[in-house]
Amino acid sequence: MKKLAARLALCLVLAEVLLVLLSWMLSAMPSVGVRSLLTGEGIRWLLGHGCDIMATPLLVYILLLGISVGCLRGSGLLTLFSANRHRDRVAQWSTVVFLVFYVAVVLLLTATPHAILLSATGELFPSPFSTGLVGIVVLGLFLLSIVYGVLSGHFSTLVDIYEALLSGLCSSAVFVLFYLLLVVIYDTVHFAFL
Repeated sequence: MKKLAARLALCLVLAEVLLVLLSWMLSAMPSVGVRSLLTGEGIRWLLGHGCDIMATPLLVYILLLGISVGCLRGSGLLTLFSANRHRDRVAQWSTVVFLVFYVAVVLLLTATPHAILLSATGELFPSPFSTGLVGIVVLGLFLLSIVYGVLSGHFSTLVDIYEALLSGLCSSAVFVLFYLLLVVIYDTVHFAFL
């Protein structure tokens, strides 16, 4: 799997190099209307906007979801219904109660009249709720994982929680890399050819 990911990443880097060279060659034909990335304008655009191109909410979503999945795995919550120990049953029921409480809080913040997560016109979409939906889901997963992990004994110290969060961040790194490569290719095409 790592070999395949490495080869795919290399192909994306080579695609970016080919786009740069193609934009340079096609810019020699004024009728085509392509901007070269090897001119002063192109190099300034690529270097000056590189971080802006990559820094999007999608990158933050990938990182947050990766962290929460790591916490889910580390807590043992993904194996919730396969556990038979009494301690795990207490953790299961406590997690279900906490989930109901969390959903009730979210409903109170969205479904009541003049709820604070609704838009100024009282709509759910678009609203602060819809723009913060990923954050609400990630926070819920994180809190559920902590509750279950602590009560089931998977998390006995703060270091265990921290390591679970880091393992999720490490496992999402492959998605971050491909996101960065793809977004640069997309914006390069948009700058040079469109």
